[in-house]
Amino acid sequence: MEGEDEPSGRMIDDEIYTNGVGEEEKRTRPIISGEQLDVEAYAGLYTGRTKITRLLFIADHCENNQTMQLEALRMAYDEIKKGENTQRFRDVVQKIDGRLGPSYGMDAAWCDTVDRRAEQKKEKLENELNAYRTNLIKESIRMGYNDFGDFYYAHGHLGDAFKSYVRTRDYCTTSKHIIHMCMNAILVSIEMGQFTHVTSYVSKAEQSPDSLDPVTVAKLRCAAGLAHLEAKKYKLAARKFLETGPELGNHYNEVIAPQDVATYGGLCALASFDRSELKHKVIDNLNFRNFLELVPEVRELINDFYSSRYASCLDYLGNLKANLLLDIHLHDHVETLYDQIRHKALIQYTHPFVSVDLRMMANAFKTSVSGLEKELEALIADNQIQARIDSHNKILYARHADQRNATFQRVLQTGTEFDRDVRSMLLRANLIKHDFNLRASRKQ
Repeated sequence: MEGEDEPSGRMIDDEIYTNGVGEEEKRTRPIISGEQLDVEAYAGLYTGRTKITRLLFIADHCENNQTMQLEALRMAYDEIKKGENTQRFRDVVQKIDGRLGPSYGMDAAWCDTVDRRAEQKKEKLENELNAYRTNLIKESIRMGYNDFGDFYYAHGHLGDAFKSYVRTRDYCTTSKHIIHMCMNAILVSIEMGQFTHVTSYVSKAEQSPDSLDPVTVAKLRCAAGLAHLEAKKYKLAARKFLETGPELGNHYNEVIAPQDVATYGGLCALASFDRSELKHKVIDNLNFRNFLELVPEVRELINDFYSSRYASCLDYLGNLKANLLLDIHLHDHVETLYDQIRHKALIQYTHPFVSVDLRMMANAFKTSVSGLEKELEALIADNQIQARIDSHNKILYARHADQRNATFQRVLQTGTEFDRDVRSMLLRANLIKHDFNLRASRKQ
């Protein structure tokens, strides 16, 4: 490292810090507060089985907050009684354990009535399906299996529901029937956590593009995004969520809300995209901007990250974390995504500079100098940052490649390739001259 380069690098560092992170204190835009999740508003975004599943997930993961837990259980109890899943009702009553009073206790009469009605309905469906099979009417058989799938799904027998929906495949006569079968299979597979099935049936549905309306296309993008997210393929997940059209609206609330598209897509993009991709595919994406408007916190943290306002960006992430850990699809990935975003921020901060003052950098990232040193050491060891640390003076020095040596190496490589190509041409010319070439025999 040349001594004359160091002051200029430090000066640039100071200037960037002043214009970027230091400016944060001058801005009046408020940072979101780490408010407790509004369970009622959150549950209102969803319908059907996923609404209950998300409420129970919140109840299971906020044991330290009894008020939120009981609120989630109360809403789950009320929602379940609108349906026909008696087993899930019994599970919720057991979790409530009398803490909500007699109004939220075991209702044996309701369970018996629902179970008895279910037996009668199942018998009726079996008789109808047998009659359809006897008459060999394909459309009726398909509808019969669909009805069975709906019946099993409503009662919480997801495995049987999946089998019934998939059996309609042999009786589908149009591409719309195939798509309907795929959408049902995807819905149940997401509920079961079988995301390999989700990927498979998304691909199958996309094989009939002429029969796909914009809403269905948006649903398939979301389903594929969830499958990639579960597989920890964050870049692919981000692409799928970013490709989701505004037609989605509230049409897929039995699986995902538009706010989730913004959150999942935004965080996955931050963790996996480079600066140019973040600019063109996220910030300048008009369709995705509609989703981001629903979650201003995610929109602002993306803009802060791109504008190198890292302290503000990390503040947003910190405030969002508690609620993201209560998300049924994202909770397993929060730590990984946060680590990747933070590492990218560290790399992006150091990239333009010849040298960086670690004290100033620690201040920008709101961490201690020793903690920052350990993070940078790990990134240097992983070859993600080309630099070395002066621990005594607390300065990070960039390791720039030897451009002169690299140029000589490229010239030598070009010369070697040219020599090889010329020798090959001379050899071929001599073979042709002396008629040593072999002609391929023509096929009769």
